[in-house]
Amino acid sequence: MSLASEFKEFAMRGNVIDLAVGVVIGGAFGKIVSSLVDSIIMPLVGAATGGVDFSEMAANIGTEEMPVLIKYGAFIQSAVDFLIIALVIFMALKGINKLKKPPEPVAPEATPPPPREQVLLEEIRDLLRK
Repeated sequence: MSLASEFKEFAMRGNVIDLAVGVVIGGAFGKIVSSLVDSIIMPLVGAATGGVDFSEMAANIGTEEMPVLIKYGAFIQSAVDFLIIALVIFMALKGINKLKKPPEPVAPEATPPPPREQVLLEEIRDLLRK
């Protein structure tokens, strides 16, 4: 089998294509959520906290000549992005799981009656005890 045909077989497997579609849709969804957080949620949070702009929040640990900024505001926005994405994925999976049919409950099988010989032996045992 040639390398090209092996690669074609690998690339055309259902799992690989499903994964590729998931990655593309996930990237687009991430952009939508980032826009939601940057444009709507964080300004509302900033207004609620007295006009604080989280994207500009940073700590300067450098000097005047060579400033080094730790942009913790951008980290806060990324953390909010992650929480929203995780919440939406959780809710989507919860909805998908509700759509699945629950497995039919398995009724416990009735125990089969013991063989006739065993019943006779138990009766003989009980008679001998008396």
